[in-house]
Amino acid sequence: MEVAARAAHALSTLALLVAGSAFAATTDYPNRPLRLVTPVLAGGGADATVRMLAGKLSETFNQRVVVDNRPGASNIIGTDIVAKATPDGYTILWVSSTHAINAGVRKGKLPFDPLNDFAPITLFAKIPFILVVHPSLPVKSVPELIALARSKPGQINYASAGIGSTSHFAGELMKKLAKIDMLHVAYKGSAALLAVVGGETPILFTGPLSVLPHAKAGRLRALAVSTAKRSAAFPDLPTVAEGGAPGYEYTSWYGLLAPRNTPADVVGTLSTAVAQALQTKEVSAFLTGEGFELDGNGPAAFRSFLAAEVAKYIDLTPTIAGLRID
Repeated sequence: MEVAARAAHALSTLALLVAGSAFAATTDYPNRPLRLVTPVLAGGGADATVRMLAGKLSETFNQRVVVDNRPGASNIIGTDIVAKATPDGYTILWVSSTHAINAGVRKGKLPFDPLNDFAPITLFAKIPFILVVHPSLPVKSVPELIALARSKPGQINYASAGIGSTSHFAGELMKKLAKIDMLHVAYKGSAALLAVVGGETPILFTGPLSVLPHAKAGRLRALAVSTAKRSAAFPDLPTVAEGGAPGYEYTSWYGLLAPRNTPADVVGTLSTAVAQALQTKEVSAFLTGEGFELDGNGPAAFRSFLAAEVAKYIDLTPTIAGLRID
């Protein structure tokens, strides 16, 4: 019994020492270069934002932050790399709305759990959508658009940048919450905006930068913003929710994740550094100029936000014929 007790005490002491040394190892974090995996192609708009953030983190930490572009399979390849990485804070993930979309479209088919295999660091920024219509459509507000759609079920078309795109989901969410029936017309990328400007299809949810010049020129009519509250960038635009789609909120967004079991103090250090980067004039001016709404909400708030986003797409995807990948 005495031998067993001594052995148990020794094991307990060893466990405490190991735990203590593990905690100590994070107190000088980071002490070597970091790897920021981004599951998108190099050279695009999102990539430019990632590289700006990496530069600011490098300055803060006095360590290199290497951007590792790992595109493919709707962001799954790069995301899976981070899900399976050592949870020490030296490999982190740049993540977007596509992460939550995949949870709905590929439910049960992903090589990782989109929530439980990651430690949320922070939401980085959101991009609101603007609901626009061609001037030939006889509506000047969301209530008028809803009334028109209800009077002609299945006869009013809306455009998107493709099946499963954010503009597609934005339209489908409005259909669901406003209880209207509109016909989806899928285009390829920016062709959707051109189709609406040309009057081929009258309705579109799209980003502010691409649409506002057309609205100012009278080629499109802006009806509402997709955020839950009115946007500071577009204070004169009501929200879609105000107009008759209760609970409507839809944005594209970016954030950062670490592998599950990354130490909480390391996650906190990363979150604080990102928040500081967002407060710099260089980053703030660049992002607001690109139509972003800055965030930096921290680990707990981002966890709640991500869970709500995943739930939204899991709920919405089955209502869209042919969208789920089995």
